[in-house]
Amino acid sequence: MLITGLVLAGAAALLHIFIFYLESIAWTSPRARAVFGTTEGEAHATRELAFNQGFYNLFLATAALLGILLTALGQQAVGLTLVFVGVGSMLAAALVLALSSADKRGAALKQGAFPLLSVAALALSLAF
Repeated sequence: MLITGLVLAGAAALLHIFIFYLESIAWTSPRARAVFGTTEGEAHATRELAFNQGFYNLFLATAALLGILLTALGQQAVGLTLVFVGVGSMLAAALVLALSSADKRGAALKQGAFPLLSVAALALSLAF
């Protein structure tokens, strides 16, 4: 279960790196606007907010990836702490999105599925 949890955490981190790209680099592009359902004017007006939010996603991904690396190197306590911080925060953000915006529950499910599965698998690996 430990390896499964770490692989799922890696998938969550990769997804959040992609979200970082969309929010911080490609926010005003047609692709990002289609993903987030914004108009060109809305994208330009919210560019600075999206830029900042994208970095939150990158930092969460970095914590999870560093935790995976440290766990693989035998530093399980520190490594798993970082993985849980990263994917746990991703999961919490997905829950906030789902609870605050009914029309974004699909996006919240996509954003939170890998973190949820990772947390569950890692918790089971520690319990048994």
